[in-house]
Amino acid sequence: MGMFPDEKYVEDLRKRFPEGCRICLDYMGDDPRPIPPGTKGTVKHVDDIGTVHCDFDNGRRLGLVPGEDSFHRIKEKDRGDER
Repeated sequence: MGMFPDEKYVEDLRKRFPEGCRICLDYMGDDPRPIPPGTKGTVKHVDDIGTVHCDFDNGRRLGLVPGEDSFHRIKEKDRGDER
């Protein structure tokens, strides 16, 4: 994939994680202040290089990098897993 992802990859991410959808963090890659696994958050946007920016319920705001960080979309109303 090179240094920057292609537009199709980014568009696919935007479809999978649209603004306002809910996610649950499985684990963070190499971060000096990782957010704890199981923390839930709301997607704000996916930027042009494929970083998924989120506001987490614990007050943190962070961009997640698919492949480096692991997370999945959840259904907010029943807190179930959409995997």
